[in-house]
Amino acid sequence: MKLLFDQNLSPSLVKQLADLFPESSHTELVGLAKNGDRSIWQFCLKEGFVLVSKDNDFGFLAA
Repeated sequence: MKLLFDQNLSPSLVKQLADLFPESSHTELVGLAKNGDRSIWQFCLKEGFVLVSKDNDFGFLAA
């Protein structure tokens, strides 16, 4: 499973969880730090990431 950590979470999570989720990344690392929620959501769908965020706006996109 590939996790994409949203900008409201620390980029250090990528390293901290690398042994469990080695293909994970952060919005800063993939050039999406300043993009809107919809753009990040589309990236996750296209690239096969599971989004990890504190932002409940993504719940609305999932529904």
